[in-house]
Amino acid sequence: VQLQASGGGLVQAGGSLRLSCAASGSTFSSYAMAWFRQAPGKEREFVAAINWSNGMTYYADSVKGRFTISRDNVKNTVYLQTNSLKPEDTAVYYCAATISNRRPRKGYEYDYWGQGTLVTVSS
Repeated sequence: VQLQASGGGLVQAGGSLRLSCAASGSTFSSYAMAWFRQAPGKEREFVAAINWSNGMTYYADSVKGRFTISRDNVKNTVYLQTNSLKPEDTAVYYCAATISNRRPRKGYEYDYWGQGTLVTVSS
């Protein structure tokens, strides 16, 4: 399984970005996909997860109502739409995948990781 994250960049506070995670190497209908992030000097934290089969989602409290995770079954791509960005959202964002019928929220529950894409939010 290969995951290729993209879409990061520099944006002003209040702006938006759409991150993409292109997945290949498997059939993903049995997978859970997630986004995590790691800010400088901080531990990696969970952002959002989606069950590929039924589309059910789960969000960290810090992004609920601002971020939306979704998937495109045809393109085998997972998206993270980030709105109302804040400087504290600045981090490297990673997509992750694992075979699961749930929406795991712990990093160790994921077997495959993308390379990360940097989001910088200026105040």
